[in-house]
Amino acid sequence: MNRNLYFVLLMFASFSLSSFSQNRGDKFGDHMRYGGSVNLGFSNNFTTIGVAPSAIYDFYNGFSAGASISYYYTERKDTFFDYKSNVIGGSLITMYSPLPYMQLSAEFEQLNVNRTEGIIDIDPYWVSGLYLGIAYFTGNVSLGIRYDVLYDDGPQGSIFGSAISPVLRAYF
Repeated sequence: MNRNLYFVLLMFASFSLSSFSQNRGDKFGDHMRYGGSVNLGFSNNFTTIGVAPSAIYDFYNGFSAGASISYYYTERKDTFFDYKSNVIGGSLITMYSPLPYMQLSAEFEQLNVNRTEGIIDIDPYWVSGLYLGIAYFTGNVSLGIRYDVLYDDGPQGSIFGSAISPVLRAYF
């Protein structure tokens, strides 16, 4: 299946959930939650900073859907080789809670990668990810793991080192 089909399926799932609307007296804003994540990584000559604010709408019976924008900056300073990247993009996410403490998720992400290796500017390129995840959640916070079914570790592939990544979300 191609990436566009994944995107269409995810969009269909997100918008079909609206048929499970809340009571007619409820206001749209009563079901909105805002949050996201912040990523910070520091090591010897290496820095990564990322922010990803998002908004989700709580539908009926544990279904939620929303969107996120993201920005990541990475820099590695080395004696012979410097590396910098600026990555900006967005994602659509659907979440379902079959149990009070469990959250299943599907997220489609598109990222535009701009990077410099040494003195060479690499042509910008787009990377897609389709993440399927499971998390434990309590209150406003969920902690779990996700898997990118479109993961590509090629030279213009995923910006992440593995198809498996941790998930930490907070929505208020």
